[in-house]
Amino acid sequence: MGRAFEFRKARKMKRWSAMAKTFTRIGKDIVMAVKEGGSNPEANSRLRAVIQNAKAANMPLANVERAIKKATDKDQADYKEVLFEGYAQHGIAVLVETATDNNNRTVANVRACFSKTDGNMSTSGSVVFMFDRTCNFRIEKNDDLDLEELELDLMDFEVEEVFIDDDGIIIYAPFEQFGGVQDYLEEKKLEILSSGFERIPTTTKKVSEEQQADVEKLLEKLEEDDDVQNVYHNMEM
Repeated sequence: MGRAFEFRKARKMKRWSAMAKTFTRIGKDIVMAVKEGGSNPEANSRLRAVIQNAKAANMPLANVERAIKKATDKDQADYKEVLFEGYAQHGIAVLVETATDNNNRTVANVRACFSKTDGNMSTSGSVVFMFDRTCNFRIEKNDDLDLEELELDLMDFEVEEVFIDDDGIIIYAPFEQFGGVQDYLEEKKLEILSSGFERIPTTTKKVSEEQQADVEKLLEKLEEDDDVQNVYHNMEM
């Protein structure tokens, strides 16, 4: 287990802690998936993945169906994925993934979060290079499944890590290999419990407990914003 596992472990208890916020984020993911590839999960791999995540988050099926129906409404605004970059206090790099139907509002809100916590928004490309973009899958544990054999089979997809934790079998691969890994797992009838994307820092920076508290003020403010989907940083936890 390498840096992807450690990164995931550190973020696990922080991510999507509020159920209402989780459902809002998944609802936006559904809208974007339907707008991109249609409302039929069988023909839309991105929508299948979001529905799996909704199930993993215990989102009621009625909510999922309502979100899909809403997404097909011609009056439903489209959400754009916009990435913001900046620095928190003590030189900690921060990436903010948003899904917005009003870019001006989102820019203003994200900028305010940085400003109010003595951080600084920066220009495009100034921080993103410090992170590797990966995809991940969580599949059901299976006593009959040979982990080493699975890892060998996935080598064609440049899979970086395969390991077991309390939630199942976790697979990490490069971002661009998402579709290939998804197709392989479905073909092998390995149940995908959830999947998604993460940005993992290539290096991390140590800070004191006091400095960590300063940085977390910014992270918490960002995560409270309705337009923010994910927040990543390179602070060593």
